[in-house]
Amino acid sequence: MRMSRSTTGTFFVAGALSLTLAALVYPSILGVQTTASNPSRIIANTQWGPLTEADRNFVVFVRSAGLWEGPSGDLAMKKGTTAAVREAGRHLVIGHAALDASCRKIAPELNITIPNQPTPQQQGFLAGFQSDTGKQFDTDFANTLRITHGSIFNTIAKIRSTTENTLVRQLADQANDVVLDHITQMERTGLINFNQVNFQETTPPKLPAAQVTPPVPQPGSPIVTLTVPPGLATAGVPTGPTTAPEDASNGSSATSPTPSPTTG
Repeated sequence: MRMSRSTTGTFFVAGALSLTLAALVYPSILGVQTTASNPSRIIANTQWGPLTEADRNFVVFVRSAGLWEGPSGDLAMKKGTTAAVREAGRHLVIGHAALDASCRKIAPELNITIPNQPTPQQQGFLAGFQSDTGKQFDTDFANTLRITHGSIFNTIAKIRSTTENTLVRQLADQANDVVLDHITQMERTGLINFNQVNFQETTPPKLPAAQVTPPVPQPGSPIVTLTVPPGLATAGVPTGPTTAPEDASNGSSATSPTPSPTTG
């Protein structure tokens, strides 16, 4: 499949998602006066277990990803020229609404400030989709989202295998199910250039931290929520496990993130 110049450029910057999550660290508004580049550094001890920099950044990243991938799914349902692209969009909208509900649930419990806008890089992806039309939209949408989901998939596995925080662990479980579904949906479009995708995931460019860091929300600003549009069928779309995590301090059941895609 021949790639357009605009598509190739989009792929090039997409690979930066595999940069260390340390780039997503927020300053003292997160309750931490100083930040470090050590993802394993414990920044808080909670009733659900210790919270590391990597744990916190993962919650921020999942939230930020949904803020552009959810709207991208909505565009795909409206602009996609094939049933497969429109179906992939439906899965994006529903899956990221579910993850967004979980992020908004656990963030205050863990004293994490979550963004209300995606990163400048992610905003650029969305702007490109908004200007695309026809088959070009289909191709750019499927390949860009396949790259971004493939990049975060490895991060989910690392967080799941290392975190000691049960709330973060459950979010990783949920994200694993949702992201794998989205990868599968992009591949079902039949539009993926796997050579280009694999190159971007294994050879990411270096971008300034400002490009891959979501803007800090203004104090007192309402929290943006992702919800499923009324009437949109949710059947057959994975939204992750619903098992409540245990309180790490005493083994009792703790409040779990809400997996329902209609929460908002």
